[in-house]
Amino acid sequence: MYHIRRLKLALASFIFNLDLAAIVGDFFQNLHPVIQALIATCFTWMMTALGAAVVFAAKDISRRVLDTMLGFAAGVMIAASYWSLLAPAIEMSQDKPMPAWVPAVIGFLVGAIFLRVMDKVLPHLHIGFPIIEAEGVETSWHRSTLLVLAITLHNIPEGLAVGVALEL
Repeated sequence: MYHIRRLKLALASFIFNLDLAAIVGDFFQNLHPVIQALIATCFTWMMTALGAAVVFAAKDISRRVLDTMLGFAAGVMIAASYWSLLAPAIEMSQDKPMPAWVPAVIGFLVGAIFLRVMDKVLPHLHIGFPIIEAEGVETSWHRSTLLVLAITLHNIPEGLAVGVALEL
């Protein structure tokens, strides 16, 4: 049934020269901002889960492949940070009295300092490390609580990026 519906949409798009992306985009733009944020957050969660599923699907992955995947993920995150956040911030600052790069650099540095302070203050545990190697202030919290705090610390900038992207 789903395939028939997709075929009908594709046929209608071809016959009537409809742009399906424009229709979906218009639909999304007309939603309440909170609903937009919820959909965007669910989409990013789904993509994160899909990326994690690759590791769970394979039983024995060599350390070299894992290192390559981690490097790839880091490259994608750096590229996304620049092209989706820093470059638009510089572009939005073009007509200001200060150099256009200054607000982006200030925001970048404030964000880096914030994460560094949170990394030192919040107790958290990195995956694969024993409980005695927990970072941050001393605590008697369980391993699962420490892992949730580490994931939360990681997701703060991601949530800010989703919110800013929706605001633009």
